[in-house]
Amino acid sequence: MGHPFPIREIARQAGLSEATVDRVLNGRTGVRESTAREVHQAIADLDRQRTQVRLQGRTFMVDMVVQAPQRFTTAVRAALEAELPSLHPAVVRSRFHFRETGPVAELTGTLDRIARRGSQGVILKAPDVPEVTAAVARLVDAGIPVVTLVTDLPATARLAYVGIDNRAAGATAAYLMGQWLGDRPGNVLTSLSSGFFRNEEEREMGFRSAMRSLHPDRTLVEIAEGQGLDATQYDLVRAALDRDPDIRAVYSIGGGNIATLRAFEDLGRECAVFAAHDLDEDNTRLLREHRLSVVLHHDLRHDLREACHVVMRAHGALPPAGPTVPSAIQVVTPYNMPAPIG
Repeated sequence: MGHPFPIREIARQAGLSEATVDRVLNGRTGVRESTAREVHQAIADLDRQRTQVRLQGRTFMVDMVVQAPQRFTTAVRAALEAELPSLHPAVVRSRFHFRETGPVAELTGTLDRIARRGSQGVILKAPDVPEVTAAVARLVDAGIPVVTLVTDLPATARLAYVGIDNRAAGATAAYLMGQWLGDRPGNVLTSLSSGFFRNEEEREMGFRSAMRSLHPDRTLVEIAEGQGLDATQYDLVRAALDRDPDIRAVYSIGGGNIATLRAFEDLGRECAVFAAHDLDEDNTRLLREHRLSVVLHHDLRHDLREACHVVMRAHGALPPAGPTVPSAIQVVTPYNMPAPIG
């Protein structure tokens, strides 16, 4: 494939040796298919970050490790790459390690490879489990600063968390849900992608606490472990609706909203109020179509800019600053949607 990048730049972007990159580019044998994909992905990343590659200045190579559905990782990539030019005079380049789901050993293996290879920083969205906590400790021991994104790992030595106050976001959803349901009867379905992500757990706790206080007679029905993926989410929602004919509203904490709505439609059921999180591509379209009532959003560009600043401060490239404050919780309806990232 044609490209304008030196082998050493591709190797740095991919985290591989120059010899391995040369074998891939020249179609030689002895290279695993997954390694070849890494090389081609590195070239694609370099092409998108072309303006950064040309710049001169102190360079920071940051690794983004995110476990989330593709609709969210696509939004994360776009937000970071839109923000990179604003970080001058420093030059920030990024490598992406995205996965929708899978064994935790694969995730920790990625973190351990970064620890061995080296990096100026890791921006991490991962489940809060002991194996990940241990892997973060190994990164920190290797001198690599870690910033958690969207969901925190407070028991680790991460430098900072960037994202919203998730308990406050859940309480906000409960307030809106109660206002819009009013005196109409009906139970509320709460949907988590996984109980191992702290942000989802905190949103659910904030929602449940506020609903208990404001609307103690309203029943909450919980489903979890759909991983935010439409295929698994549909079955979970369909089963919940079959069990409970009184479900009339949804608080979607972990995504899979197209599948959730399809389950309602297939059973001929009305979803009177639907509150969701994050203006990814799916939710943007659903909100425009008035199929969602509200999306609780946060500015990913702001979050990723702050994450990069934390990494730069860790290396002395920016002056010290106070603790990172939570991002603003944006209440987005079909009538106040922000401009797309660009």
